[in-house]
Amino acid sequence: MAVTTSPESTKVAAVVPMGKRIYGFLRSIPTWVLWIMVFIWSIPTIGLFVNSFRTQEAQGASGWWSAFNDPQGLSLDNYSDVMAAQVGGGVGNALLNSLAIAIPATIIPIAIAAFAAYAFAWIDFKGREWLFIATVALLAIPLQTSLIPLLQIFAGGGHWTIPFIDKTITFFPDLDLAGSVTAVWLTHTGFGLPFAIFLLHNYISGLPKDLFESAQIDGANHFTTFWRLVLPLSIPVLAAFAIFQFLWTYNDYLIALTMIGGNGEAWPVTIRIASLAGEFGTREHLLAAGAFISTVIPLIVFFSLQRFFVRGILAGSVKG
Repeated sequence: MAVTTSPESTKVAAVVPMGKRIYGFLRSIPTWVLWIMVFIWSIPTIGLFVNSFRTQEAQGASGWWSAFNDPQGLSLDNYSDVMAAQVGGGVGNALLNSLAIAIPATIIPIAIAAFAAYAFAWIDFKGREWLFIATVALLAIPLQTSLIPLLQIFAGGGHWTIPFIDKTITFFPDLDLAGSVTAVWLTHTGFGLPFAIFLLHNYISGLPKDLFESAQIDGANHFTTFWRLVLPLSIPVLAAFAIFQFLWTYNDYLIALTMIGGNGEAWPVTIRIASLAGEFGTREHLLAAGAFISTVIPLIVFFSLQRFFVRGILAGSVKG
């Protein structure tokens, strides 16, 4: 018995979903087209880099491409002015301040999150699931709405006046942290911990259960198991989070400005570069040079750890 198909059913079967068509088109794009797109996307960065060597008058008179017609107009004066102490305090000292903020604000969350992630993954304690859910839910708290309350706590402590009985309870002492780098550390640690715990937990919980059973048979306690077994195996995901956290804390402007305020001696490079323009933008020609100086350290960190980056993110993104 022959089976025939109607034109309508054949037409329906031949319809390809829009998503698959777009996906197939993107996959068919030649690599050389992507490289051209990368080059076009990089043109503004190239122009900014060229302008970082041009004088204020040259930047105001013509576009950056004019520098190739007059190579004599290029100099290192902008970079020397940016690094000099008399221009807004100098970017050199601000780079050290940024490292003083970024390094502890990266190490502290990693140290705390690694222990917490191991506990959530392999230690059975009461309320573990609900505590982990509450920790992950903290990712939804907007940073911008929390800075002023945190600053008030750092500046004068946390107090709560109970209605009707007129009694004040202090739940956070006055540590006088406003204007200090310590306030920036604590803020970055608090907002970095939920993501760090989530990422590390997904990786550590995916480790083979046989490893932990073997360690337990050998008499290892939780600390020994964590230190000798889990930590060495978690280096890729630890490095991946370290890149994220370092770049975030190093490039941060809002938290540092809110917590440090007018304490210019502790300003990181982001605030210092913003101040380079001077009053009414009289030194705005220095911004390009300052921006490129500030990118040196993040590039060194990224390319030093990039071999762990993809492995760590893929390993920590899903369980198993």
